[in-house]
Amino acid sequence: MFARGATTEIDAAYSNPAGLAWGHEGFQFSLNFQKPWQNRDIETTVPGFLGTGFQQKYNGKASAPIVPALFASYKKDRVALSAMIGIVGSGGFVKYEEGIPMFEVPLKAMLAQAGMMPNSYRFDSEMKGKQYIYGGQVNLTYKVNDNFSAAIGMRANYYDGYNRGHVVADIPNYTSSTAPAANIDLINLQLDCIQRGWGFAPIVSFDYHDGPLTIAARYEFRTKIKTENDTKTLSARIKNTDPTTASVMPYIEGDLALAQFGDKVAAYKDGAETRYDMPSLFVAAVGYEFSEKLRGTLEYHFFDDKHAKMAGDRQKELTHGTHEILAGVEYDINKKFTVSCGGQRTDYGLADGYQQNTSFACDSYSVGCGGAWNINDKMRLNVSYFCSLYSDFNKNQQQYQGLPYAGTDVYSRTNHVIGVGLDYKF
Repeated sequence: MFARGATTEIDAAYSNPAGLAWGHEGFQFSLNFQKPWQNRDIETTVPGFLGTGFQQKYNGKASAPIVPALFASYKKDRVALSAMIGIVGSGGFVKYEEGIPMFEVPLKAMLAQAGMMPNSYRFDSEMKGKQYIYGGQVNLTYKVNDNFSAAIGMRANYYDGYNRGHVVADIPNYTSSTAPAANIDLINLQLDCIQRGWGFAPIVSFDYHDGPLTIAARYEFRTKIKTENDTKTLSARIKNTDPTTASVMPYIEGDLALAQFGDKVAAYKDGAETRYDMPSLFVAAVGYEFSEKLRGTLEYHFFDDKHAKMAGDRQKELTHGTHEILAGVEYDINKKFTVSCGGQRTDYGLADGYQQNTSFACDSYSVGCGGAWNINDKMRLNVSYFCSLYSDFNKNQQQYQGLPYAGTDVYSRTNHVIGVGLDYKF
């Protein structure tokens, strides 16, 4: 059930802290795990590249071993204290075994300018990254009167990520009249960059409860997160093809070689700072109990992405912040079993200038279903599944990656998630 903004159950510690005023009296805990599988693919087409054209699909395999979340609350009379620990942003690993086009296409063009066409050398590239934002949140809820409650909270957010990869173009087993067979490097770029940073966000929420009707709202302030690179490796080695200097300097290395890659590697230099703000979030939700067995919720989210700083000020390229519409229903089959289903529409306000090989988004519809088993009066088991249906995004460039060729990147994604959780109250 996607729409949890009006819940009064234990997950309200994250989704609707003010709603805990109407929840369980005493202690309750919930331990949850999600397992996602994703593909983040890029299909690149540059028709006029080197006269023969270029087309390749880069398959990005994304996953997270486990996405955990822990909720806890204690309520006594009008006051409730609650907390949550979990992954609240990004979340996962992605690996491109064939590399990414932002490196391959320009470097092959560079080699062609030196007289080396793609069929004359071996090209090996790989890129992988990780992004997690861990959150720890505490809330204080107060029941103002029989119909209205409010909560204040604070969440600490910790960004943990890396970018690692290599690009190697070489001539294997090269032989000459004066030297034995050996691999000759043409280009060798190595990257290992770790990024970490902290940020804090105040949270306020309100809940109106009148019989079967619940109206809830929540606002999370922007989290300013600034990371500083801890770059373990950033090295480049390029074969010098200038005949006037090659005899004394066969390879270009160090900063001089890195300069050949321009802004593609500048963001990974040791000590460089990058912003990964979490945008402010407004949530409004309406829940209604149609009967003792049937409940439904309609919900709206607005993420103010255009005012959350990102690497290279990419947020300025968006046409608007993110809008989400969510809906969900729950039905109690009997006292032991509950089933649910829901959906979500996400519109990011995407534009060509926002999309990058290393970070891109696609608008989507998500649908899911779930079930709960009340094992006894104190314990409940929850299970769920959902998938996201993404719209491909076509990014057209008249000068692809700065080259004198028009080209297109088609960004596409898939997503499947299963979840399991255990609730306990006493």
